[in-house]
Amino acid sequence: MIDRKRSVTPGPDSPRAHHDVARTMRVTSPVAPLLAEPRAAATLTSQYLSGQQLGVLDERGDWVHVRGADAYEGWMHAGYLAQATVRDLGDERLSLGCMVRGATGRRRALPLGALLDQGESLLEGDVVPVAELSSHFPSEGAAIAGSAIRFFEGTSYLWGGVTPWGADCSGFVQSIFSLHGIPMPRDAGDQGQCGEEIAADPESLAAGDLLFFSDREDHRITHVAIAMGQARIIHLALGRGGYAIDALSGESDAYAIGLRSRIRFARRLIGLA
Repeated sequence: MIDRKRSVTPGPDSPRAHHDVARTMRVTSPVAPLLAEPRAAATLTSQYLSGQQLGVLDERGDWVHVRGADAYEGWMHAGYLAQATVRDLGDERLSLGCMVRGATGRRRALPLGALLDQGESLLEGDVVPVAELSSHFPSEGAAIAGSAIRFFEGTSYLWGGVTPWGADCSGFVQSIFSLHGIPMPRDAGDQGQCGEEIAADPESLAAGDLLFFSDREDHRITHVAIAMGQARIIHLALGRGGYAIDALSGESDAYAIGLRSRIRFARRLIGLA
């Protein structure tokens, strides 16, 4: 159930140890892995998606140390990146899970949250203009819980993943809340600092509230879930192999009983002025 990653920063001898953004690049592949170190076998810590822009902090050969809009940092191979260009934000289209074809005839699948390249045409699936996101995905608890089911049902657990192609608990939460116009940090522990703390009684949680768990002696947060109301949660859990809806009241299986014993606190982000 552990979900705790840390963005990796360069050492004090790095020419960019103070994290100066040298330039901006954009992701060109549907999903680009963010790694803990500048080597292919390093630990996956997160992912960035096609069209997302990243600040360049350092470069070592074919490896680029980058920072995303969520302030998360790590290493990415240059093969996933291209120089950022000025784009008309009014024309941006966000994938809700689709297949597209480019001007050259190249086809590619894009996960939820990726941006289409200009000139790409939709073959199947759904997209939404970025300018219309708020009307399609309001910042309401029931809508957030509904999107979690709609887009992530059946998703396998993937440490560092952020899409329905594979995600961990905090990547799932970050992606869903971002879709509804609420930017979130990448890690569960940092997400636990957002919004306002509320009673952590599962029966009293409203749809869209976040419930945080720990299986550590120091109570450091290792898991996060989205409340559905009626003491149910939606989450991406290693113990379930991925997407699951669990009831935290009444008669439950051993896993759900264990979950309830590891509750630490709850936070509310919806409806705050």
